[in-house]
Amino acid sequence: MPTLADTVGELESIYDPAWAESWDAVGLVCGDPGARVRKILFAVDPTAVVAEEAVGWGADLIVTHHPLYLRGTTSVAATTYKGRLVHTLIKNDVALFTAHTNADVADPGVSDALARAVGLTGPLTPLLPAAGDPRRGLGRVGTLPAPLSLRDFARRAAEGLPRTAGGLRVAGDLDRQVSRVAVSGGSGDSLLGTARAAGVDVFLTADLRHHPASEFVEEPGGPALVDAAHWATEWPWLADAAHRLTSALAARGITVETRVSETVTDAWKTTAECEELK
Repeated sequence: MPTLADTVGELESIYDPAWAESWDAVGLVCGDPGARVRKILFAVDPTAVVAEEAVGWGADLIVTHHPLYLRGTTSVAATTYKGRLVHTLIKNDVALFTAHTNADVADPGVSDALARAVGLTGPLTPLLPAAGDPRRGLGRVGTLPAPLSLRDFARRAAEGLPRTAGGLRVAGDLDRQVSRVAVSGGSGDSLLGTARAAGVDVFLTADLRHHPASEFVEEPGGPALVDAAHWATEWPWLADAAHRLTSALAARGITVETRVSETVTDAWKTTAECEELK
């Protein structure tokens, strides 16, 4: 049975903290490095419901993609939901570890899992390669096994991603044939220009804002857009991260039990038409 320090060491060898953006907060959030780790829960968000799932399952460690504290804090008092979460974890001997932008740019990383989930096959290349290592970077570009209409690609993507209240939003000619696809897990506004320059047929990401998306599709010759829920675009990575960790530990003769949380922590819970609200 590994210690928490052993497990963190393996995670950081897979998702090097040095790859994280300077503004990011990755690594061990709470937990005793000497504690034993038998069960590990993987989730996108460190929320109260995820902590409850971990405690109920008897997890020793939660690995999340999103940080609990992205900005500095001077208190973990149980007067805020983050403080209460820290208290819950510590009281129940559950550690918390985060791999965020260092997992985004890993090879493979968050966008590799997203690409496979929406049907891309064959080699994948970074949409925006990392400086000094072109194998890593933000987003991925790949191809479909056969061309599809934008309408059918969106359906395929919806089937491959976990269901959320908002579903997928699509911008472009629905009958347009698409083959070369770019994806980026999480917020993709900053990569719109990069996707256009890459010459792809469609760019699938999350959190596209009205003005950048509207201006983008007004310019002729660029890719169509598919906008999914932030949480949904990052959830496929969890299974890959769990597999990579268990494989690394198994190579050392260590066995742990992992579980991917299927709890939907997307903030939006439903949609409503105006007529429904009358």
